[in-house]
Amino acid sequence: MSDYDFDLFVIGAGSGGVRAARVAAAHGARVAVAEEYRVGGTCVIRGCVPKKLLIYGAHFAEDLKDARRFGWRVPDCDFDWPALRDNVLADVDRLEGLYRNTLDSHKVTLFAERATVTGPHGVKLASGREITAKVILIATGAWPMVPEMEGAEHGITSNEVFHLDQCPKRIVIVGGGYIANEFAGIFHQFGSHVTIVNRSAALLRGYDEQIRDRLLQISMTKGIQFRFNAAMERIEKQEDGSLTMHFAHGDPIGCDIVLFATGRKPNVAGLGLESAGVALDDKGAIRVDAHNRTSCESIYAVGDVTDRVQLTPVAIREGHAFADTVFGGNPRTVDYDCIPSAVFSHPPLAAVGMTEAQARNKLGTVKIYTSDFRPMKNVLAGREERALYKMVVNATTDRVVGLHMIGPDAPEILQAAAIAVKAGLTKQQFDDTVALHPSMAEELVLLK
Repeated sequence: MSDYDFDLFVIGAGSGGVRAARVAAAHGARVAVAEEYRVGGTCVIRGCVPKKLLIYGAHFAEDLKDARRFGWRVPDCDFDWPALRDNVLADVDRLEGLYRNTLDSHKVTLFAERATVTGPHGVKLASGREITAKVILIATGAWPMVPEMEGAEHGITSNEVFHLDQCPKRIVIVGGGYIANEFAGIFHQFGSHVTIVNRSAALLRGYDEQIRDRLLQISMTKGIQFRFNAAMERIEKQEDGSLTMHFAHGDPIGCDIVLFATGRKPNVAGLGLESAGVALDDKGAIRVDAHNRTSCESIYAVGDVTDRVQLTPVAIREGHAFADTVFGGNPRTVDYDCIPSAVFSHPPLAAVGMTEAQARNKLGTVKIYTSDFRPMKNVLAGREERALYKMVVNATTDRVVGLHMIGPDAPEILQAAAIAVKAGLTKQQFDDTVALHPSMAEELVLLK
């Protein structure tokens, strides 16, 4: 028997922490997990899962209108925010129960309280109990950042947006990343007047410029307003409860809700990492090696707290690789090349591999193939909104090094296409594949 209370103690029961705990337990380790809020982490409890359900709900706004063009006598419909909100939160409860069951079925001990590190092998629970572990895994994720400005306390973040009492008539969303654009699409479809306020001049940095520009064009056509290069000064709360955002230049904006979507920072505050000599980088993220080990030999970290790639599937793979390496006798690392990603905006966009600019900088000579088309459904519905697919090809090898898409179901299509990019297939191999007609996905094998 080990001299420690547990072989593995995981701090944080999000996607990465739960996967690591489950797999380590399956390898025979005695495992405990501490979670101060709810099991499931950001993605399940207050992130991608409930947000995707809101996105499904938002799509009915246009679908119901389009249905008339397809022969359905759809009456004018009202939207009931509390009904959707409560149904979404109920599903979150269901999913949390499944995550708890997973830990329980693998005989993982769950402490529903905060835990902090006291040394290389020690943790202390909020209740005062001290526990020892041979290995400690930090999987505490990230936390929304709020700009330092007067009146910032009047705003909310993505943590609170799922619990609003009512749908705002006017909402200002601060930020230009995926969270900002996703909630802009959601609330616009729910009938809110939406303004995106961004400190820089660009949306969605890291995505291909043509795709970003198309989203901006479509969003503006729908009626979402944008203010770029905005120097925010303060948020003022009015007597009627409404808010006014003031800027160094330009007119103030009145609204009911200010939603901060200005990025996420590693959640390390107060964890006691210094007691074990765990090093952080200049952004406050935990430094780890390829096997997720920190500067302390017995402490590891996975997921957003390491700020490598802030995506749930990446955290899950890191957690699994950690457990196999440390407890399964099968050292593994995660391959971060060609990770697909999506923005569930309205319409959604998805990408894998290099953008055109990245490919030109790295490869020099590239070939670009595009398809700019109006989806069949939009044609009959009388919508002018167009989809754009873009393929980036290494001109020397003919290998497809990037795929970028915006349009209906783009993430669903991109997931399968990402396999081809990851496998290093060539443009000719795409061309040699017979099209599946009629579909939007067929454009990928018809690109000119």
